[in-house]
Amino acid sequence: MNSTSSQGVVTRRNLIFGIAAAAATAATAPAFASAPAILKGAGSFRSISLVNKRTGDWLNTAYWVEGEYIPEVMDDINFVLRDWRAEAVKKIDPRTIDILSATHRLLDCREPFEVISGYRTKQTNAMLRERSRAVASNSYHIKGMAVDISLQSRSVRQISRAGASLGAGGVGKYSRSDFVHLDSGPVRSWGR
Repeated sequence: MNSTSSQGVVTRRNLIFGIAAAAATAATAPAFASAPAILKGAGSFRSISLVNKRTGDWLNTAYWVEGEYIPEVMDDINFVLRDWRAEAVKKIDPRTIDILSATHRLLDCREPFEVISGYRTKQTNAMLRERSRAVASNSYHIKGMAVDISLQSRSVRQISRAGASLGAGGVGKYSRSDFVHLDSGPVRSWGR
């Protein structure tokens, strides 16, 4: 992440990231043959690549290695996905991060997900609800279980199809606004 990185310092996190990056570079296998397996713990590491253009924060790192989430990286993810309007941070459901990671991997691209919206305070959600009927009053964003994302190189349809193929959570298509909603709630889909 751009605001908390330490250059030249060897930490457990940097070491794990280096191992994960080397493994990712060395891997030439296609995207997941069985996408839901990643949500059940398959693989030796999981990575995530996010950029929040509203805040300038970005992250491209392994967040899970050999069955364990890396607490410091999860804190960084929570920060990138914070409610930037209120400068409020909430713990994001790890299942949501797993869904984002698996969706990104299925899309087979190096471009990071652009974060449109992550965690929202009740106040931010209410303000957005006043502007749009598409905002749910009891949104999964308030619970730290949802993220709205986009990619320059992939369409809303491509992203939503990848997310829906996981069979793990909600997938909303917002073609007019050019983003996809992914959450770790019940399996469902909506939008055009």
